[in-house]
Amino acid sequence: MYFRNTLSADNRRNDVKDVIRLSTGLIGTIAALVLGLLIASAKNSYDARGAQFKQITANVILLDLLLEQYGSDARDLRAALRAGLPSFIERITDEGRNAKPAPFETTAAAQIFVGKIQELKPNSDAQRLLQTRIVAATTDLAQSRLALFIQSHDSIPVPFLTILVFWLTIIFASFGLFVRPVPIVIVTFLVGALSVAGALFLILEMDQPFAGMFRISTEPLRNALSPL
Repeated sequence: MYFRNTLSADNRRNDVKDVIRLSTGLIGTIAALVLGLLIASAKNSYDARGAQFKQITANVILLDLLLEQYGSDARDLRAALRAGLPSFIERITDEGRNAKPAPFETTAAAQIFVGKIQELKPNSDAQRLLQTRIVAATTDLAQSRLALFIQSHDSIPVPFLTILVFWLTIIFASFGLFVRPVPIVIVTFLVGALSVAGALFLILEMDQPFAGMFRISTEPLRNALSPL
């Protein structure tokens, strides 16, 4: 609107307005498609990470139930599982907040826990079968954990968002070239800008599921195991 008064009469002809409208319409169509794809991609990524976290919760509960069925020989393992759960959850959330990819590292406590499972000495066929199921449950838990770790670094590229914001800026700038700055127009621009900004906000929030307003709740996993 500020530069509108600087335009010459030739730049305000109807054919010039038509060209600008066609160009901004093309850019608007592309921006709308990209914005829709980004929202869908962010939602799918958010749902996938949430599903993986739920799978981890289910695997932890199953592992604890199998250890309970094994008997008193696995009591120390159940206690170790409860003791290591808070730090386990903290590592998952830290990976979700950290934008920079980092190599996956196992903890000493996790290695000791797996080693003790392998050192179990079954005294009956039932315990032997349970040990096999415990090892399988531990493997499933590790696979779910690694899948969530890999997905934690799947973020939307910054150049992608930068280009989208550039397109949106051009579109909104073109709106004010041939209109007078009356209050209703300014309010309409603000509502439109807030709407688009809200869509970008949703994309960025869902891209970080363990931080921000739409974070995945870790309470189900924290409260998954009852005290011994």
